[in-house]
Amino acid sequence: MIFGALILVFLLASLDQTIVSTALPTIVGELGGLQHLSWVVTAYLLASTVSGPLYGKFGDLYGRKIVMQTAIVIFLVGSALCGLSQNMAELIGFRALQGLGAGGLIVTAIAVVGDVIPPRDRGRYQGIFGGVFGVSTIIGPLLGGFFVDNLSWRWIFYVNLPIGAVAFVVIGAVFRVRPVVKQHKVDYLGAGLLAGGLSAIVLFTSLGGSTWAWGSAQIITLIVIAVVAIAGFVFVEARVPEPILPLSLFRNRTFAVTSAVGFVVGLSLFGAVTYLPLYLQIVKGMSATKSGLQLTPLMLGLLVTSVISGQLISRWGKYRVFPIVGTAVVTVGMALLSQLGIGTSLWMAALDMVVLGLGLGMVMQVLVLAVQNAVDYKYLGVATSGSTMFRSIGGSIGVSLFGAIFTNRLATELAQRLSPGVHLPSTTSPAEIRALPTGVRDSYVHALTAALSPVFLVAAVISSVAFLLALLLPDIPLRRTSEAEGIGEAFASPRDGDSERELERVLSVIAQREERWRAYEELAARAEVDLPPTELWALCRLAEQAPASPGTIAAATGVDDGRLKGALTGLDRGGLVTRVNGTYDLTPAGHRVFEVIVRVKRGTLEDLVRDWSPEDHAQLAPMLDRLARSLASEMPTPV
Repeated sequence: MIFGALILVFLLASLDQTIVSTALPTIVGELGGLQHLSWVVTAYLLASTVSGPLYGKFGDLYGRKIVMQTAIVIFLVGSALCGLSQNMAELIGFRALQGLGAGGLIVTAIAVVGDVIPPRDRGRYQGIFGGVFGVSTIIGPLLGGFFVDNLSWRWIFYVNLPIGAVAFVVIGAVFRVRPVVKQHKVDYLGAGLLAGGLSAIVLFTSLGGSTWAWGSAQIITLIVIAVVAIAGFVFVEARVPEPILPLSLFRNRTFAVTSAVGFVVGLSLFGAVTYLPLYLQIVKGMSATKSGLQLTPLMLGLLVTSVISGQLISRWGKYRVFPIVGTAVVTVGMALLSQLGIGTSLWMAALDMVVLGLGLGMVMQVLVLAVQNAVDYKYLGVATSGSTMFRSIGGSIGVSLFGAIFTNRLATELAQRLSPGVHLPSTTSPAEIRALPTGVRDSYVHALTAALSPVFLVAAVISSVAFLLALLLPDIPLRRTSEAEGIGEAFASPRDGDSERELERVLSVIAQREERWRAYEELAARAEVDLPPTELWALCRLAEQAPASPGTIAAATGVDDGRLKGALTGLDRGGLVTRVNGTYDLTPAGHRVFEVIVRVKRGTLEDLVRDWSPEDHAQLAPMLDRLARSLASEMPTPV
């Protein structure tokens, strides 16, 4: 029940990153403020990006249950207010409030899994979050279009309320685990300076040249605020005990390069998803639902290459070629999209989107993999969360930058194509554009198409810079822990910066992927224990739950009751377990065998993290012990 509730809140938070994209033309049509269109997406991304790292610390300080419920309340209040918005300023402000809650939902949901799911299952369950993140990226634009066409754009936000309320109640009623509280010093000042600096940059890019002249006092003030805030952030991060982003990480070439490339990837992804619906709905006359469906090829292309590149990396042990090829393909995809015109067929547009998606899929997961492979253990958690944070920052600034280019170019194109005094709607509402006189409508459509072209052209230029940066990425031999990075990391959910929890997740995923039967045969041989895999597994599971009946173990594991009884009977004959009134327990000999198995499994785990020198990190010893006892009881499947 808890995991179901976590999936709901995680889905809501990730869905709201893209669900508004297909509804933006209609939203602007009703509320006005075309020049601020990008801020509907930017405000959410920016707030969730900056607040995410703080929630991880709050969960350790005050307990994840209360932090999770607080984040849900903030998110639902923001959702309700977004639905009630009467103008663009209100919607942008309430989207920022919604984003503050969403940052906590994503980070805390992942951390709660560590509290309620045993380590042997943790990799599988946390991997589901990656799948949910990917699915929400694909279906978000489609759902947004459906609500616009069949209900109202306001239902994009109202639909969160009942789902979030159910999650709130379930977590309140069922989540009773009390994890060990860790003491942290929360970097409030660093978070505030980062938020202020990024906000000033986004305001500068979105308002400059449209609302305010480039040389105006307001724009100059924003530039000064951005410079001072970012400089202050660097100053603070160099001095606080637990910085949001340790500056020493940037001395690591891999982290510096992947952060820069990730920034561009976020810019490309969110920029394309935000502005392609304008082309599809206004130029091609598609409904909001159909325009959302038309974006599916982009996400499917991303999904395909994410899966394939993950498999190839695990097989080859090499990763550098993928971001190089991926950024080159992204550049080509953006260049193709810049050629979209009125006469471009929908099939050609879909093909261009597929090209972009294929490129993105070769880059996204590899960035996290490369970072985890290159940093010291103490930076494992914060480097992982930092890598994904730069992608979100890129999305925030990129959408704003593209918005400024689009609105400025659209105004210029309209002035050139239409006579003075011609009345035009102040929005991009598809209904209002279709209602214009034929000649005016055609001119508007041509102007909008021309205004979108430089958006993707600039994105292509920036993507080419990412390609050049990717060439600088060193090809460090992969640790075995890199095998854990798969499709879940392609959508790289933000982490809370805890190295121990991140490493435990990675090791759990590796153990999950081992071929069970062969692994247990090798485990028995190394431990010099003459037991078949099924009996070895049953011994380990009984050690966790003893005394226990076969029904209790079967219910906890989902194993066939008859097969389990056969394994326990074999252990009974061997004198390793004892049976009293249908309940089994380990004999002293059984306990000795189990401890041997644990020592062997612990040695295997130590080999996986040998490059991180576990003897230098005291907290790794109890974690390896805990994992050895849990992962030694994975279910073997006969070949």
